Amino acid sequence: MQEHSEPTLHLRTSNWERFQEYLSEFVYGGIDGSVTTFAVVAGATGGGLDSSVVIILGFANLIADGFSMSVGAYLSHKSEQQNYQKHQRIEYWEVDNMPEEERQEIREIYAKKGFEGELLEQIVAKITEDKDRWVDEMMKEELEMLPASKSAFMTALVTFISFLIVGFIPLSVYVWDYVIAQVDSLFWLSSVLTMLAFVGIGWLKSLATQSSQWKSIAETLLLGVAAASLAYLVGNVLERLF
Repeated sequence: MQEHSEPTLHLRTSNWERFQEYLSEFVYGGIDGSVTTFAVVAGATGGGLDSSVVIILGFANLIADGFSMSVGAYLSHKSEQQNYQKHQRIEYWEVDNMPEEERQEIREIYAKKGFEGELLEQIVAKITEDKDRWVDEMMKEELEMLPASKSAFMTALVTFISFLIVGFIPLSVYVWDYVIAQVDSLFWLSSVLTMLAFVGIGWLKSLATQSSQWKSIAETLLLGVAAASLAYLVGNVLERLF
């Protein structure tokens, strides 16, 4: 039994670590998906629109906004990677063509950290004996830039999936009512489910940001309620005017 449990535990740990790596993308995709879709539902309900219209508007928003957000996440992440690579090429050029100036910069960086004398010179010599290590040190210490640890594609994919999954929750009641069986108090049931989604996302947000769970949940709830209330009010006002 013990021989089989260890690989299983390792697999579960690896999956959880992989999920944690993209937890922030899942959280912010989920927040945006639930807030914007529920705002559409609230606005349509406030405007007295039929369930079929709510579903059409909701899914249009879900797909279009989710794709737009994921594309934005991909381009932003890709831009950061390209910016890092550009400065990395510059540093390689400077190490090849201005070695003494770059060596002096390493010396000054570690002198500010409190190293001096023979120990300082040993550190400088060790770092500058390997070009890749030298450039990495310059990127980190001089430019304060670190290489991206996440895939741009996975960042976009997790954002899109989270947006779709959590953003579908406000619509799920309307889909059930339209396709399977009639449901009473559609908007209020949708509101309760969405509030629960806000609580779950707020809790995950606290894990991603290492902040207070209650504060994170409260912030997410307030954001969702504010967006939904505004959308409902606008829809209600427009319905009265037109």
